Amino acid sequence: MSFDGRLLSNISVLTAIVHSGSFARAAESLNMSASGVSRAVSRLENSIGVRLFDRTTRAVKLTDEGKRLYEEISPLLTGISDAVSLTSGASTAVHGRLRVNVDAFFSRHILAPNICAFMKSYPGISIEIVVRDQLGDMVSEGFDIAVRFGHPPASSLIARKLLESPTTTVASPEYIQQHGRPETPADLIHHACIQVRSSMTGQPLEWKYAEKGEIIPFKISSRLMVNESGTLITACLAGVGIARVKASGIEGHLAAGRLIELLSDWEGESFPLYALYPSRHLPPAKVRAFIDFLIQLLNMDTQ
Repeated sequence: MSFDGRLLSNISVLTAIVHSGSFARAAESLNMSASGVSRAVSRLENSIGVRLFDRTTRAVKLTDEGKRLYEEISPLLTGISDAVSLTSGASTAVHGRLRVNVDAFFSRHILAPNICAFMKSYPGISIEIVVRDQLGDMVSEGFDIAVRFGHPPASSLIARKLLESPTTTVASPEYIQQHGRPETPADLIHHACIQVRSSMTGQPLEWKYAEKGEIIPFKISSRLMVNESGTLITACLAGVGIARVKASGIEGHLAAGRLIELLSDWEGESFPLYALYPSRHLPPAKVRAFIDFLIQLLNMDTQ
């Protein structure tokens, strides 16, 4: 299939639809009519010979073929944009809209308190932070990057580890007064524990501790499951049960005596923090800038 400017224009329309989430919003961002956007997609589908979008009255979603095409062309279009920006001046190289997929803990405790510094450093970037309990489909939903705790599932996403966050096992003084405290991880089966569903995989997280240098899972007893840290900590403070939490989120509660550390002689499994982005090539300048910002921020926080 020969390449011409019309093909590139149609591909740009496809990218705008993915980023905006609808044909109408893509038309508005491109200063086109809705019918013009629809015709551009039809021309692209006809030239390739496959359907790229599943369209209903309520939603627009990439087909499997559309996802594959978007994964291939997105970094190339970004590379063109970066090249033009670099040619016109380094100060404008990092620009555009950055759509970030994060969980509630990372957003509340790490990203939101420090995002102002990133925005000051890169005035050409506008940011959309989307807080979700699970990762979802980054490609079809138009995310540039995700930042998530936990081991990433097998996928085409590029995963870069940013940090290992230790965990602490805690309970409220009221819970300990009523139910006692576990002396070993094996005792957790006789206590009320608060289970957490992974934001990366959607599966319940195992409780693992180091024993003789080996990290092994222990069975727990649980009647309550949550999917984000704010609910986990609040329920633990209320005496619902024992929780295993990231140490960086509860320092104030421990210092004030609202929570008490348990199993301090047992090293709990740490949670890795990953940046994920949908590209097999070099990430665009705005994504690289955001990753560099996170690395600097997290290094400062752990010193």
